Amino acid sequence: MTSSRKSDPDSSSKSNSDKEMPLVAHLLELRSRLLWSFLFFTIAFAALYPFSQHLFAYLVTPLADLLTGNEATGETRRLIYTGLPEAFLTYLKVTLFSAFFVSFPLIAMQIWRFIMPGLYKNERRTFFLFMVSTPFLFVIGAGFAFYGVIPMAWKFFLSYESSAAVTGLAIQLEARVSEYLSMTLQMMIAFGLCFQLPLILLLLAKLGMLTSRSLAEKRRYAIVLILIASAILTPPDVLSMMGLAIPLYGLYELSIILVRFFAAPNKDQEKN
Repeated sequence: MTSSRKSDPDSSSKSNSDKEMPLVAHLLELRSRLLWSFLFFTIAFAALYPFSQHLFAYLVTPLADLLTGNEATGETRRLIYTGLPEAFLTYLKVTLFSAFFVSFPLIAMQIWRFIMPGLYKNERRTFFLFMVSTPFLFVIGAGFAFYGVIPMAWKFFLSYESSAAVTGLAIQLEARVSEYLSMTLQMMIAFGLCFQLPLILLLLAKLGMLTSRSLAEKRRYAIVLILIASAILTPPDVLSMMGLAIPLYGLYELSIILVRFFAAPNKDQEKN
């Protein structure tokens, strides 16, 4: 009896230690991956901040191109800031966005290395495909917004300028730098995230939560949700709203095709 009592605490502490060690190891691994991700982001931020004005100048290109026609009349167009730290904070936001964009592949690699050991073989292929496709689709969406929709939206807003001969006093745009950056990044991020729709639906189909038939049957509801999301995520004009809604609906139809051909249930769960 005595020996059995003495062995109980040892066995229980050993079993607790066996249960706790994997958790501690995972937490240490997670901390390591987060530290590496933070390091990559910090290095990217430090390298890009000296070029923050050039990055902002690139984002201003759509508006600057629309206003160059006024140079012939001798008018000088400008962006303004009304608070002392506004320009500084604007350049800071530009650098933060650019640093995250540049360092994302390295951060994604850390995510992949942390999650990969716990995945099955077929899950690894699927997850790797999603990791590669996510930034690719985000770039396409953000580029579509910057080069396609934003120039049309800015041209629409500038059409409400008028001369003194028409309105008595000239109505002319003098946009704030922070407001311009917020609208531009809002549209680019909104388009980049919305262009992830095929991946999200394909992942849900792989998990058995939906099928191509269910997507096709709920097409009418999808159209309503797409219009609502487009109205919320874009500036209050029809051009921007339809500029997001139309490609988003096209991606929904593409998702139906992808789910039909690539989301067949796979029951083989063999570990590597």
